[in-house]
Amino acid sequence: MSIKEYIQSNGDRFLEELISLLRIPSISQKQENKADMVACANKWVELLQASGVDKAVVMPTAGNPVVYGEKLLSKDAPTVLVYGHYDVMPPEPLELWKSSSFEPVIHDGRIWARGADDDKGQSMTQVKGFETALKLGLLRVNVKFIIEGEEEIGSPSLEAFCIQHKDLLKADVILVSDTSMVSPETPSLTTGLRGLAYWEVEVTGPNRDLHSGHFGGAVANPINTLCKLLSDVTDADGRITIPGFYDDVEEVPAAEREMIVKVPFDEAKYKAAIDVNELFGEKGYSTLERNSCRPSFDICGIWGGYTGEGAKTVLPSKAHAKVSCRLVPHQDHKKIEKLFADYLTQVAPASIKIKVTALHGGQGYVCPIDLPAYKAAEKAMGIAFGVTPLAVRRGGSIPIISTFEQVLGVKTVLMGFGLEQNAIHSPNESFPLDYFYKGIETVAEFYNNF
Repeated sequence: MSIKEYIQSNGDRFLEELISLLRIPSISQKQENKADMVACANKWVELLQASGVDKAVVMPTAGNPVVYGEKLLSKDAPTVLVYGHYDVMPPEPLELWKSSSFEPVIHDGRIWARGADDDKGQSMTQVKGFETALKLGLLRVNVKFIIEGEEEIGSPSLEAFCIQHKDLLKADVILVSDTSMVSPETPSLTTGLRGLAYWEVEVTGPNRDLHSGHFGGAVANPINTLCKLLSDVTDADGRITIPGFYDDVEEVPAAEREMIVKVPFDEAKYKAAIDVNELFGEKGYSTLERNSCRPSFDICGIWGGYTGEGAKTVLPSKAHAKVSCRLVPHQDHKKIEKLFADYLTQVAPASIKIKVTALHGGQGYVCPIDLPAYKAAEKAMGIAFGVTPLAVRRGGSIPIISTFEQVLGVKTVLMGFGLEQNAIHSPNESFPLDYFYKGIETVAEFYNNF
């Protein structure tokens, strides 16, 4: 029996198993769903066991439990560690859903439910692909599974879990399906993710709000000052002016830049979709390079003074902003956090006091396209989708991927099957059934080729 034939003959069962997961409201953000988190973890154990693992257990962490499973063929064989997550985003606003968010429905060739893509549907492609390879005698490597319940809240317990169970999780490569492809016509593998540094900035001027008529022009306005400080962080060419910021920035290899050029991109449609007349970014790079493999600086929020109805002539005592940098591989977010804080402190005028607090950060990640596991994934996706996938870097961040590299010392292959139109994190999330089955085929072919 071929891989396609096995999937076709078991496709209805695969779908029913996915539906059994999607019915569980495993929302990690809400305390009221704690019991659902445990129920979903137990359901994953049941499904892993049915798929052919030798062992599947629920393991405690400081937060929500982790599901661990393994199929060990030989101590001499390579080991693949598969990562996924069973927690999902809250479904609100509920009134925008066309069907119940946790009662899956199938129509228009898609399955609609929260988690259909992110990440229950994609994780099931891994488990069912493993089952397919195992049942057909194509599996020649050891396989371990780690499925966590806190990805949507930043995986706060997973690093400690990995450190504690480093020997248990020992592997040669990590395989993840939690990313998207360029488009239905252009399959792709994600080879890079940007890191993140995030701060809150507080500027204090006078000890109280002042009358702008009595004091305006004589006392520094914290909002004016904060706006000037932050606007100076980037120059007219879109370059970040913080000294030392670019010291560790990796230039993308020529082979990958050539692949970026091949990505279908209509700038006019891109601008129209977000209703802007002109794009702006770092000089010397294309839009797709700017939003994926170059660092960025953004003011995410700014406030202070009077913002209520009508006029109030006030010179505020304080001003605040939340700002972030997307970082590229090899930029250390802790180093960047300090560089930014030192820079603002040094350039701030004596007329105000400034406080910079780092709130969150994560490292970037890059997967070499000559990695044997990447080559196996590239071949597998080419077989399943009929087109060799492009290597594409993404602008978002998955901090746990860099944590895996730092703690476990192994690279991750990001083999995702999501699409933009799947609306993850939004109402009416869905997953095309043909991509669900092609994903399973891709994973099975991966094991057949690795």
